[in-house]
This record gives sequence, structure tokens and C-alpha cells, in this order.
Amino acid sequence: MGHLRKIWAVVVKDIALECRTWEMISAMLIFSVLAVFAFSFALDLRGASARGAVPGILWTTVAFAGTLGLNRSFAREQQSGCIDGLLLVPGGRAAIFLGKALGNVAMMLIMETFLLILLSGLFSVPLLRPNVLGVVALGTAGYAAAGTLLAAVAVNTRAREVMLPVLLLPLAFPLLIAAVQATGGLIDGKTLAEVSGWVRLLIAYDVGMAAIATLTFEHAVGA
Repeated sequence: MGHLRKIWAVVVKDIALECRTWEMISAMLIFSVLAVFAFSFALDLRGASARGAVPGILWTTVAFAGTLGLNRSFAREQQSGCIDGLLLVPGGRAAIFLGKALGNVAMMLIMETFLLILLSGLFSVPLLRPNVLGVVALGTAGYAAAGTLLAAVAVNTRAREVMLPVLLLPLAFPLLIAAVQATGGLIDGKTLAEVSGWVRLLIAYDVGMAAIATLTFEHAVGA
């Protein structure tokens, strides 16, 4: 219970800070809107072509907009001088990682809710369905886990704005491919059982990445 309280305290701290500044969410929302309209003007998306392209547009936007937010999750801790105090929390640093990761998931889900509504209305594609939302949640969890770990690594580099996407996107390729395939299949009318292979890959990635990140986070932020 003490470990859970520490995780919850980090989550509440991040959410409270974001509610005061709206720094991460506003940046992700603005980027996602601009990206969607750029895709809509660049591509002739109607009917079947929209169904084929929307999963790629969705996850490309999630990846890049999410990277903006993940970059800020540790950068603002360092800029405010809070990172040292955060690392002094007793009981191991796994709680810090899990709290930061859950906070990042919450921020990304807020952005993705708006993004799904925008894409559904703009391209008339059924994205607001429980099975699609489940795939989005699985993809977000894995991306946030990998991104939180690598953000902790990149924050100590001079070019952290460039370093995080360079490190994160190759690592997230299996997750993004599985998420695009699962989302596309569900939009085309397939059942969850028919895309279960991709869903299992998402779950395996989430579990594996969460375990690896939890074990290596202490080394990432320094002993």
C-alpha cells in the first residue's frame, strides 16, 4: 500500500501541475489538430480511402504528439529543480517511473479523446467504439512506458528535443505497426477475435516494456 501511495502521489502531482499550466496537453492538442488538417489537405480521403488511411493518420499523430508531451514530462522537472527532490523519495525509484508513466498515459488519453472525435467527424470513420478504444488504450500504455523511460535518459542530454524521438520511434515500431493493423481491421468491420494476433502483440509489448522500464529506470536516472 505504501508503494501504491507513492505512485499515486506522483500521478496527482503531475496532473495538478498540468492543470495549472496546460503545457503538455495544449502542445499535444495543437500539434494533433495541425497534423490532421495537414493530412486532410494533402490526401484525398473519401469513403474507402479514408478507412484505409485513418489508422495510419491516427497513430502517426499519436506518436509525434505524444513525443512532445513525453519530452516535457521530465524536462520541466529538471528546469524547476524538482528532479533531485523527486529522486530522493524513499523506497526505490520504480514508484517514480510508474507514477510518471501513468501521468503520461492520462495526458495522452485526453489528447487522443479529442483526436478520435476530430477524425471520426472529419472522415466519417467509426473510431468511437469500445474495441477501437481498447486498442488505443493498449497502444498508449506501451508508448508511454517506453517514452517515459527514454525521456528520463534524454533529459540529461543537450539535444533532448531531438534525442527522444530518435531513441523512441525505432523502439516503438512494433507497437505502432500492431496498433495500426488492429485499428484498421476493426474499422473495416473485423471482430476482435480476427485481430487478436495484433492485440496479443500489443499486450506483450506493454507487459515487456513496463517490466524492462521498471527494472532499468534507476540506472536511467542515475544511481
